[in-house]
Amino acid sequence: MTLARSPACYGWLTVVLVILLVASLVASLAFGPASVPLTHVIGIVAQQMGIDWGPALSKSQTHIIWLIRAPRVLLGALVGAGLALVGTALQSVTRNPLADPHLLGVSAGAALGAVLVMLYVGDFVGVLSLPLAAFVGATGSMLLVIGVARRGGRLESDRLLLAGVAVSFVLMAVVNLLLYTGDQHAAASVVFWMLGGLGAARWEVIWLPALCVLFGLCALQVMGRGLNALMSGEQTAISLGFCGRRLRLEVFICTSLLTGVLVSLSGAIGFVGLMVPHVARLLVGADNRRLMPVSALLGGVFLVWVDVAARTLIAPQDLPIGIATAALGGVFFMLLLKR
Repeated sequence: MTLARSPACYGWLTVVLVILLVASLVASLAFGPASVPLTHVIGIVAQQMGIDWGPALSKSQTHIIWLIRAPRVLLGALVGAGLALVGTALQSVTRNPLADPHLLGVSAGAALGAVLVMLYVGDFVGVLSLPLAAFVGATGSMLLVIGVARRGGRLESDRLLLAGVAVSFVLMAVVNLLLYTGDQHAAASVVFWMLGGLGAARWEVIWLPALCVLFGLCALQVMGRGLNALMSGEQTAISLGFCGRRLRLEVFICTSLLTGVLVSLSGAIGFVGLMVPHVARLLVGADNRRLMPVSALLGGVFLVWVDVAARTLIAPQDLPIGIATAALGGVFFMLLLKR
């Protein structure tokens, strides 16, 4: 049963989610080791956008809100939206409700590429080095999973999930070996990065995940009808004029790009792509053309507030977001298995 069946209800739901996301972005700026009143937060944001907001505000508060928290909150919303999109697309293309970039080994491949750059290669193309290496790793791991799962020219969803878990274990073993044999001082920072977090967010890099999430949303929206057909079976997709093999390849490349860029900036944050699409389906059903935008908005709101919890639970230290999402996702995964 879905709540937003009619186009009017879907439109209102989208508007409500956009307002909720914007309100969450602003309200979450007030939380942290140094609490800032919400009225001051609104004033700082307004002044930075060129809007006159009465008397000048504290420079220290402006620095905390605009230079530290604002890029972190935006990155959290982008990462949540992107991972939710990836999970929605993978669940549709594999016809498996348990598909997720973390469980299919995509995140592990991205982490392997990023670790290689951080410990051994260095910045070979500047700021794009880490995202590029993570994208290559994510694409390679996805192709490896498909190769292992394919049997008799067919790609079965159950085998795909099992192959993803197996490949993920192997790749994480390689990552741990690289950490063990690499420089221990650098490895310590890499281990913290792998737990997942948004502390490295800066205004200079926000453009990259924003561009990738926008591209991913537009591309997956275009593929929406094909994904709907593919969910009904290979023969149905072919009868409607869609090439299942080409569509899968396009989806896998798009999701690998998104996962690689997001993992390179935030570390391995698991299970967002597993949980959020199921909540979105309860609201709008299984039509991917409606599901993609709603999943992205819900994912953004979800990770923004998970980051708030990570900043405040053990303040002044940050709790790695990956720990929180893994705990929530593990419980959610068990409930799905029971169903």
